[in-house]
Amino acid sequence: MSFLLPKLTSKKEVDHVIKSTAEKVLVLRFGRDEDPVCLQLDDILSKTSSDLSKMAAIYLVDVDRTPVYTQYFDISYIPSTVFFFNGQHMKVDYGSPDHTKFVGSFKTKQDFIDLIEVIYRGAMRGKLIVQSPIDPKNIPKYDLLYQDI
Repeated sequence: MSFLLPKLTSKKEVDHVIKSTAEKVLVLRFGRDEDPVCLQLDDILSKTSSDLSKMAAIYLVDVDRTPVYTQYFDISYIPSTVFFFNGQHMKVDYGSPDHTKFVGSFKTKQDFIDLIEVIYRGAMRGKLIVQSPIDPKNIPKYDLLYQDI
């Protein structure tokens, strides 16, 4: 059964959940509701949200309505998923140059659940970066585009 995930549509709302979500992994999915890959990811997020409710709070963020954050996290591909714990941006080493966000959709619900568990356990031990538990072949590959070089 899938749950409707809460949507954040302003910088103020995003600021509030970052500051107020305590003792849980905050999952912010940046994207657009009508994007097919976002819809695929949202399906995984909504189907796991009740299982992860003690460990994670999941929100959908509209990239077009939160340009400050879209720019801050350098979101050039959607969906991009960013993680926080107690107001602190959590980084994950996916074996790619970018540790700040997960780009694309997770291949399976289990990949997402495993990642949340690793971030949660690492955060509880005071870590700000954790090693991704996801099989590298399940991590979408995107070439980073450099402009004006």
